[in-house]
Amino acid sequence: MAGDLPKSPNVFHPTKPSAVGSRNSLAQEGRDQKAEYDQLISEEADKVVNTVKTRLPQEVLNELDVMGGLKEKVYNYFNQNYQNMFNRYIVTTEDEMVKKVRQFVDKEETKNLARYSPKEMAELLDQVGGADKFNTGEIEKSMVNMYGHLQGHIQRGMNDLENETNSLLRQKTDVGAFIRGENAYSVVKCSFKDNQLKPKTVTDVKLSINILDSELISPIFQYQSTVEGIIKDQISKTITDMIDREIEVYQDQLVDEGKEELSDTELMFERIKRVPEFTDDDKESEDSRRYTFMAKTLVEKIEGLRAEIDPEEFDPQNVRENIKRIIDMENIRNRGFNTAVNNLTSILDTSKMGYQYIENLKNARELIVREYEDVDPTRLPDERYQMRLKFYDHGQLETLRAAYDKQIEEYAKEISHVYDVSVEIYEGSKKGYGQVHDFDDLSAKMKGRITKRKESTGDALYYEQEKLWQEIMELKAEDTDVERLNQTYLYEKDLLKKMLRAAREKVKITFGYENPKMRVVLDQRIDFLERKFEAYDYAINPYHIQPGLVLDVDITSIKRKRYVLNAMANVLNEFLNGVSKGFQDAAFASFKRRRSTVRSDINQSFSAEEPAMPVDNEYADAIKSKSVKEAPAKPKGKADVTPTRSRKRKVNLDELSEM
Repeated sequence: MAGDLPKSPNVFHPTKPSAVGSRNSLAQEGRDQKAEYDQLISEEADKVVNTVKTRLPQEVLNELDVMGGLKEKVYNYFNQNYQNMFNRYIVTTEDEMVKKVRQFVDKEETKNLARYSPKEMAELLDQVGGADKFNTGEIEKSMVNMYGHLQGHIQRGMNDLENETNSLLRQKTDVGAFIRGENAYSVVKCSFKDNQLKPKTVTDVKLSINILDSELISPIFQYQSTVEGIIKDQISKTITDMIDREIEVYQDQLVDEGKEELSDTELMFERIKRVPEFTDDDKESEDSRRYTFMAKTLVEKIEGLRAEIDPEEFDPQNVRENIKRIIDMENIRNRGFNTAVNNLTSILDTSKMGYQYIENLKNARELIVREYEDVDPTRLPDERYQMRLKFYDHGQLETLRAAYDKQIEEYAKEISHVYDVSVEIYEGSKKGYGQVHDFDDLSAKMKGRITKRKESTGDALYYEQEKLWQEIMELKAEDTDVERLNQTYLYEKDLLKKMLRAAREKVKITFGYENPKMRVVLDQRIDFLERKFEAYDYAINPYHIQPGLVLDVDITSIKRKRYVLNAMANVLNEFLNGVSKGFQDAAFASFKRRRSTVRSDINQSFSAEEPAMPVDNEYADAIKSKSVKEAPAKPKGKADVTPTRSRKRKVNLDELSEM
């Protein structure tokens, strides 16, 4: 059998056994793969169809083509996802195993050709040669990696199959089918609405995703971030890692002593307690622990240094220029954003989601991707998308929130103005004095009678009381401090929308079926404000965004086709898995293997087991020992330390009052 193996990877063929890219393998010994998979897929498809037939009521089954389209679609899903992935990766695993065995046989045959040396001597030399000679560790790692990738691809394929099946049974696309459950925490806003030009056949989708700074795998810095800020951030991470390592050693010591481990809250306070051992707030002293990693003189040299230096001041031999050069070589400033851009564009390419327009504003930390260059919706196809990836810091969000507040104030002015104009036109269109057109006319007509009757009874008149309700929406509760800092403007937006509808209703009552110039101008203004305010409400509220990476996606898709929607769902989930660490619960994030579960016989040693000793970190010990005041010298002889009345310290009441 070994002699019949083709010399892979020199042979590439789709059906030739054990060739690269082949569907067949010699290790299967003539098994009929097609018959096996046809039987497996048919049984699974029948199970799904039978489950649907037993779970759904009879009246739904009469309207649903169970034995026709549904069974065919389920069969196709199983066939495409299960057979292709499982078959390809199993064949790859078998071929890799055969290659490993063939290489091992070649080595053994080569060893036996050396007839002049005794066999025992050859084995002794191999054993003396080290652990890398005739060691199965690499083969075992290769097999574990192959099976791990196989399991991961099968699991993700089954998840996609489950999502597609659920979407097929629902016969609709919603947020749950668009974003998977494990990534739902990152969604800021997701809205499905009918397209304005083609509301019956086309859907517009607005999706906004916010990935926080703490969730990013590779941290992102603004281009103009100072070198000092970047270095301090790296020092802070190093200190946190040192504290975590000391906490792990402390936990192991507690276990060895038979004590209970620290809880999550105790761990947090233990970390906080150890912070002063590595840094302090003394910025003036050169012996301060904060200057252990980087001396105070060096910190002063790079104070205020940003990404660019004025060419007139640039000197390659200066200290600050060399420090900046070292930081630039590490590429800390650009690494995070470039990783996010490469991740997104590579996923779009592999997902066959082409784009004709891309603009990478690197210094602004913004990426714009559009499937088509044109932005006019009347000239674009019904299947399209555009994406905007932007990194925001706290200062940018504060500016956006201030502009958002001013914009809604302007909309309130304009909508209130057009509402007042509509009401005045309606009031001026009333004909005949004393005629009743609405409740206000009737109230004005009865005002005199009501006033006389109220004066006799002494009750308060309706016309003299303060009116707080505008008859459009209920009264709004006063905002608390939390709501003022996180404005939603939901009440104001609903009020303005209802005012526009009320203004249109006034116009309709005033003019009826007539269309004079006055009505045309007023309708055009109301339409303009509705269109602009709808786009404003459709955008992201900056009060709901936290500092981090924001991905804003606008998708237009045909309702019955949904090609771009399904493809974009896969792109977004892959992007989130590649950029974000994801949400972590503290209870699960702090879990680590207990020492009782760690195998101590992995090295197969006959020597006595050595007790586990805590790992010493000389660098951390040097930091903690810095700035430690020397203990005062012990006194020699005897001294009278008995307190006397004359040694009492007088209390200064003025100092206490100042405190």
